Amino acid sequence: MREETSRRSAVVALGITVVIWAYSWIVMKQVLRYAGPFDFAAIRYTLGAALLFSVLLVTRSSLRAPPLIPTIIVGLSQTAAFQGLGQLALVSGGAGHVALLAYAMPFWAVLLAWVLLHERPTRRHVLGLVLAATGLICVIEPWQGLGSAQSTFFALAGGACWALGTVMSKRVFQTHNPSPLTFTAWQMLFGAMALIVVALCVPQRAIDWSAPFLAGLAYSVILASSVAWGLWLVVVKRLSTAVASVSSLAVPVTSVLMAWAILGERPTLMEGVGIAFILAGLVAVTGVRLRRARIAG
Repeated sequence: MREETSRRSAVVALGITVVIWAYSWIVMKQVLRYAGPFDFAAIRYTLGAALLFSVLLVTRSSLRAPPLIPTIIVGLSQTAAFQGLGQLALVSGGAGHVALLAYAMPFWAVLLAWVLLHERPTRRHVLGLVLAATGLICVIEPWQGLGSAQSTFFALAGGACWALGTVMSKRVFQTHNPSPLTFTAWQMLFGAMALIVVALCVPQRAIDWSAPFLAGLAYSVILASSVAWGLWLVVVKRLSTAVASVSSLAVPVTSVLMAWAILGERPTLMEGVGIAFILAGLVAVTGVRLRRARIAG
């Protein structure tokens, strides 16, 4: 019963995370009018880490750092690399399109979890991945050329880095069981430090500290960085890597619809077909799992 309650709370956390992150891609695209990609990412995660450590102090939670090496790896891959590359991909790519490509993460995550965590994918997981992979191929349309090849590469590379961070996070929870809030704060701090170094080394446009930029920054720091990443680690801790990672594909699908409504980025026919395949893959992985959970209850 306790396990079932824990799984349900993880599903709720996942649903909230999906909505926050889906809109976050719209925000990240819009703030590029006012700041360079690395400057924004560095400011976002520096403030996000500061906010999380403030919460730890106010709640009198432990500030003791989790094991440093894996926490640094998670910070560099999940925060610095994924967010930096994703922001860079948005410079020349549409928000919905980049989000879909970045969320190729599940394919890398399942393979890495198999090797590093010995989480062998089930037939249902394989079916879901095949369907979702078909969807991503429809979105990329390699037979039409890659369009902005640079944007495509950055988005896919960012997804691979996030996958490494997800699997390493799962290992840390399995071996050391840190508080998700404490772990989020420390990995974000290390990621922010790396982003600051990159931002200082790469020439970018001057920051326009306008009201829209500050509003986008506030959303990114409070909701997309602090709240959503904390909830994501709860999901990673309580669900299998395959279920958690493939379920995250709901984010780019929602983001595409939001980009259509807000930015006028109308999805093409093939992107629509791709979204249908991705949703089918999502159902294949999570629908049966949830039905089994209800029967078990």
